[in-house]
Amino acid sequence: MFFNNNIKLLRQRRNRTQDIVANELDVSRSTLNSYENGSIKNPTLDMLIAFSKYFKVSIDTLVKLDLSKLSDFQLNELERGNDVYVTGARLRVLATTVDNNNRENIEVVPLRAKAGYKSGFADPDFIKKLPTFQLPILFAERKYRMFQISGDSMLPIPDKSYVIGEYVENWNDIKDGTGYVILTQDDGIVFKIAFNQIRKNRTLLLKSLNPEYDPYEIPVTDVREVWKFCNYLSSELPDEGVQKNDLLEKFSRLEKEIQNMRTSLE
Repeated sequence: MFFNNNIKLLRQRRNRTQDIVANELDVSRSTLNSYENGSIKNPTLDMLIAFSKYFKVSIDTLVKLDLSKLSDFQLNELERGNDVYVTGARLRVLATTVDNNNRENIEVVPLRAKAGYKSGFADPDFIKKLPTFQLPILFAERKYRMFQISGDSMLPIPDKSYVIGEYVENWNDIKDGTGYVILTQDDGIVFKIAFNQIRKNRTLLLKSLNPEYDPYEIPVTDVREVWKFCNYLSSELPDEGVQKNDLLEKFSRLEKEIQNMRTSLE
């Protein structure tokens, strides 16, 4: 049971002393200290409820999860009310790195690291070896990672572009028609337009921007990580051989296909 360490960690993250928290919970400071240092190993149900309401997290979270293992990003999500035992999501401990100022880095997964990332995504030692950088224009309280993509399935986003993704903790939040970098068990890293069929049949429908590629489904059990598309970087200029009308025709066809998918899903 992680209750003792968890309530201490949550108190310290709020920058509150034991005196302040004890007063707000209507207990003595010595009683609170006994809970935090583990002298009281079996808190009463009334106290569990009181701590749960105070920190705005579920009793299950306070008791079952070791919050010290979570990144700042995950703790921020928890403190904003995204409690896994309330939302029904499965908690995923994300391997991550921070800079000298304890700010979340943006790790870069280049093509040469894609194969290793498939098996090492949850290994902190592997993640520490990835190149990192900071991008101040992004939200500090969210987690981002950059992936280099390959192939022409997402044209007009060019081959070997770098895609920045925002980490998605709860896969039920995947929005239809939005781009995602998805780490799968079989195919590794893929960049696609996703359609959320988790509640319907426990799958994701993945679609390429390039209409020459057929959409396909993957079971959610094959998914390991999900990153929502934010932006991309590329040093490649658009191909002068691609005519404007050709692109408009492709996007028009894609728009119709997506609309048909939406209709069938509804």
